[in-house]
Amino acid sequence: MLNRRHFLALGASALPLLSSAVLSAAVRQTPVGLQLSTLGTMAKADLPGTLKAVHQIGFEEVELYNVGYDLPAATLRSMVTDAGLLPPASAHMEYAELPAKLDYAKALGVRYVICPMLPKSQWMTPDGYHEAAKALNDWGRRAADIGLQFGFHNHDYEFRPLGDTTGFDILMKQTDPQLVCLEMDCYWITQSGHDPVEMMQKLGRRVRLIHLKDRKPGFPTSFDMTEPSAHFTEVGTGSIDWKAVIAEARRIGVEHFYVEHDRIG
Repeated sequence: MLNRRHFLALGASALPLLSSAVLSAAVRQTPVGLQLSTLGTMAKADLPGTLKAVHQIGFEEVELYNVGYDLPAATLRSMVTDAGLLPPASAHMEYAELPAKLDYAKALGVRYVICPMLPKSQWMTPDGYHEAAKALNDWGRRAADIGLQFGFHNHDYEFRPLGDTTGFDILMKQTDPQLVCLEMDCYWITQSGHDPVEMMQKLGRRVRLIHLKDRKPGFPTSFDMTEPSAHFTEVGTGSIDWKAVIAEARRIGVEHFYVEHDRIG
């Protein structure tokens, strides 16, 4: 289990993005945050202490996920700012909980509501993605009606070939860019065999947020999110060209950068 002491040590040694002169200069106009799910059981056990530790090692903001959503929105927001962090700008809301959580997100004061993943039952067929695209458009419209921006976060499963298309292509073509933006996960884009820079060049300003997560070199690509797909390493220690990624992200106007480290299994 990752406790406070171990996390502080990790922060000092495993986040070279924050100390790299080239990359810190590239993102200096944009706060660098942490996706709170990175800390898993630590966040669940002591959310106020975890938030303070996140700030202590140099992060400026966090991206929220399900931990803390049982609290009143004003309480959770205050917990974040009391830790010295910026007010939360983005929150992950699970597919099964949308759109019921939109009002809660509005009360939190976030700008972005992100659907982090589709149900596994929809991963393997075009019909699953057609259904998802319809739902995402609907939720994006409801979010816009209350002043929020809705978005989707990719993994690798969306890039599985489905005849002459992929789930990702279906989602991007069938959702309204004004209603559904993309939070691009650089690791999972790379793990699926694609280049995050080329993806940003293709999608342009539809990419509003980015997850910074690095990938060890020399492993096969995948479309399944199983344990053999997990080649995670700390940002700046793997194969992704962060100088190029950050430069392109700045060019297209990406608004938020969140460091993340996944766990599978």
